[in-house]
Amino acid sequence: MATSSIFANFDIRDAEKAEAFVHALELSEQDKLKYPVDDFSHCEYVTDPERIKQLFEGWKKAKDEN
Repeated sequence: MATSSIFANFDIRDAEKAEAFVHALELSEQDKLKYPVDDFSHCEYVTDPERIKQLFEGWKKAKDEN
């Protein structure tokens, strides 16, 4: 299970550390609500090498203009 791995690297032995951990989780949850994940249903799946090349050239051009 993926969530079990996040608990493998630290040890909570007292109430103060437990409260700090819960506080960090609550802050993380609040950040998630502030910055929702976009809906990616509008994305297209591109496999054509020429189209991929065009997309990368456009991204590079936009990056260079900024």
